Amino acid sequence: MFAKKSNGAIIAGLVTAVFLWGGSNAGTKYLVAYWRPEVVGSSRFLFAGLIMLAILKWTRWLGTPSPLNAAANRDLWLRGGLILAVYIVVFNWALHFTNTSHVALYLGMSPVWTLLWDERPGLTWRAAQRYGAAGCALSGVVVLFWPSLRSGTSSWVGELLGVAASILWATYGVQCRILGGRLPPAEVSAHSMFRAGVLLLPFALIEIWKSGLLWRADLVLVQGYCVIAGGVIAYLLWADALRRWQTSRVFLFNNLIPLSTMSWARVCLGEPFTRTFWLAMVLVLAGVVLGQANWQKVLGARWVPMD
Repeated sequence: MFAKKSNGAIIAGLVTAVFLWGGSNAGTKYLVAYWRPEVVGSSRFLFAGLIMLAILKWTRWLGTPSPLNAAANRDLWLRGGLILAVYIVVFNWALHFTNTSHVALYLGMSPVWTLLWDERPGLTWRAAQRYGAAGCALSGVVVLFWPSLRSGTSSWVGELLGVAASILWATYGVQCRILGGRLPPAEVSAHSMFRAGVLLLPFALIEIWKSGLLWRADLVLVQGYCVIAGGVIAYLLWADALRRWQTSRVFLFNNLIPLSTMSWARVCLGEPFTRTFWLAMVLVLAGVVLGQANWQKVLGARWVPMD
């Protein structure tokens, strides 16, 4: 799998990863109806992290593992594991309250938050580009939020948590970039997932002690899919693409995850296609493209001035 180097094989791997992540998102929606979000998040990251660490230790699919000093270990707990743990709890609770496709679309806004993180307001073309992108994406948020706010249903809580999850995911991405100065991306993810699972484990055990755990074959199989397919295989494909292509080129495929998630949710969960989703998706994707595109290269220096 990892020896293939043609562009077609890389694209096929990325599309497969997007497809698997869509199924994982829909599977999580199914699980949080029966298991507490903390239990779902802790068990998934704990097992996925252990599998990833085992792959790092006993294979060279993801490169040679690096030794961890005290500073790197501390940062992996605080910058990686802690933020990832908070993110997955917020994400799972968002799925508990609102449509799967909505939450996936909010996650699609993460590149916009990352752009804002990197650029303060100013009278430059780049600042205008990034804040214009944020405006488009926020318009998409309003479109998704408005029906639940107008009707007064509890789904607005899920919408709000979905936005919070996208900000947390962007924050995790920024921290991974910092950690990536010391460790390869695959190691950062493996260690962060394992640590996030460990940090959530006490809360998961408390929830199991208080409410019990429904043990059913379908729930175990769905969680197994999310761990193996969404947590390990998809990441291996993604990491392989990152080793061969530029990061910005790989992350363009991130924009397909809402469509993949929506399709899985429709087929497996029977979730309807909401009228507002399509308009919101156009606005969010427009924001992502506006913020990430090199408009000077597209339009020329005559129309886009240098900052």
